[in-house]
Amino acid sequence: MSRPTLFAAGCLAAIALAGCQPASEGAATPASSADPAAAASAHTTQGVHVSDAWIRETPPNAAVAGGYLTLRSDADDRLLAVETPASASVEIHEMSHAGGVMRMRELSDGVELPAGTDVTLRPGGNHLMFIGPVEPVRAGQTIEATLRFANAPTQTVQFEVRPLAGDAPAAEGHSGH
Repeated sequence: MSRPTLFAAGCLAAIALAGCQPASEGAATPASSADPAAAASAHTTQGVHVSDAWIRETPPNAAVAGGYLTLRSDADDRLLAVETPASASVEIHEMSHAGGVMRMRELSDGVELPAGTDVTLRPGGNHLMFIGPVEPVRAGQTIEATLRFANAPTQTVQFEVRPLAGDAPAAEGHSGH
């Protein structure tokens, strides 16, 4: 490979991982359920409860943005897909460590939602990858997305855009990435 090709590949990898990195130490924690703003950001549709949906702000010209949320289903289900006009596509990704190397891969069959269990897509873990944002993602915006499930009805959710550093909740147990 030529040096420019290697450099471009390295830049794309860095951007992809930047969207998956945990928040900085000392970052704010998610609002409690007693907080009216947090209650307003929670969505429920026939058995699937969605809360704390947010996207990390992107640097200029970023090719991807990381998206996070918590899902709780009353019955066994599966999040199959996410769609939004704000990006070319959205993929559900899994992060894992193997031999000291962090790996990211698409979960083409979605993510399992066991009945009665909180499933949190978070920095450093399973997450959404908004690929090819149509415009820069800036703190203070909201981005609407549609969630598609195996059994539950389709659900529209507003993702809050949070600053690149400082205001995103820290990922528990993932401070090492």
